[in-house]
Amino acid sequence: MRDGVSDAFIDSTDRAWVDEFVANHREELVAIRRHLHAHPELSGQELETTRFITSRLTASGLEPRVLPSGTGVVCDVGGGDEPPRVALRCDIDALAMDDLKSVSYRSERPGVAHACGHDVHTAVLLGAGLALDRHLHRDRVRLLFEPSEETVPGGAVEIIETGELDGIEATYGLHCDPKVDLGTIGVRSGPITSAADQIDLELHGPGGHTARPHLTVNLVAVASRAVIEVPVRLAELAAPGEVLLVFGALMTGEAPNVIPTQALLRGSLRTADRDVWDRAEALLMEAVTDVVGPTGATWTLRHHRGVPPVVNHPRETDLLAAAARRVVGEDCVIEAPRSAGGDSFAWYLERTGGTYARLGTHAGGDERLDLHAGTFDVHEDAIAIGLATLIHVTLDELDC
Repeated sequence: MRDGVSDAFIDSTDRAWVDEFVANHREELVAIRRHLHAHPELSGQELETTRFITSRLTASGLEPRVLPSGTGVVCDVGGGDEPPRVALRCDIDALAMDDLKSVSYRSERPGVAHACGHDVHTAVLLGAGLALDRHLHRDRVRLLFEPSEETVPGGAVEIIETGELDGIEATYGLHCDPKVDLGTIGVRSGPITSAADQIDLELHGPGGHTARPHLTVNLVAVASRAVIEVPVRLAELAAPGEVLLVFGALMTGEAPNVIPTQALLRGSLRTADRDVWDRAEALLMEAVTDVVGPTGATWTLRHHRGVPPVVNHPRETDLLAAAARRVVGEDCVIEAPRSAGGDSFAWYLERTGGTYARLGTHAGGDERLDLHAGTFDVHEDAIAIGLATLIHVTLDELDC
């Protein structure tokens, strides 16, 4: 990638206004991102963020709509009388964690931080929406500022239930990727994220004395066995590589000479296969039965379904890849790896065409922090690259 915003766009003489808009609004969009970064809000609490977004859109003569929950914004941009058939989406909530950076725009709210790039996503979508509104005269585009993405099932469900996706044929979105270099965009047809569910497994036994474990059900041993063997058995039932179950918490017992009567295992179940996700609860019950059943312990299994995998549509993925090449060049559009993380963008793509891509934000150096890291940050030139890509793919989708 070449240095400087104005040099980041190539082969765009027929849409020179895109470069001009980006150059003229770069400082404002960076300032928007930094304001949001300094004032993060948790899922369902994005009241100030919602007011900020609506205020900026209203100042441009637009008519944003706040979702019934009171957080999240939908706004149509462009001209013409026909309803929108293209939607662009971002997420606006932050994470419950501390911001450990030493920068002027560090979070001012202890225990809350934009460590997943949602502030960048919001600045990108605001910029793209304002630019498209100025230059679309016979088509309209719907902007979706989704709240509560970090919780399940995500704010996408409210957007869909309120009818904001009705008539939409294609939905596009970008997500920051700090492991990908600035100036690079990752695309992938088919599954790009995984379904993400929460699993609670309660084990029960009569308890007893650790001097006589053979006279009772040694629940500590059973819990340990379940942690290791249930994921293996589940993978055998689903097909190797199609499902990942990892227990992150195991709580049981307090005394060193008492075999406990209860144990609780909590974990996450992930799969990129939509069919496996639909069968996950039944498969998991069978796996627990096979592993725990012979031990004499009883159990209660709670499977909390989260979001399905994001499955990108081939046509729209190709369209976004072409738009990205216009922005960053042929060699800087790569195939994104499939992630085990989940994202509520999946709900949109179950109802419309569309695709979800990775926006490289790594600014150089050997350390590549992951999302949700306490010192997470981005190179802010990624904002210009992201909004230009969304503008171009929208224009290509509308065949402008």
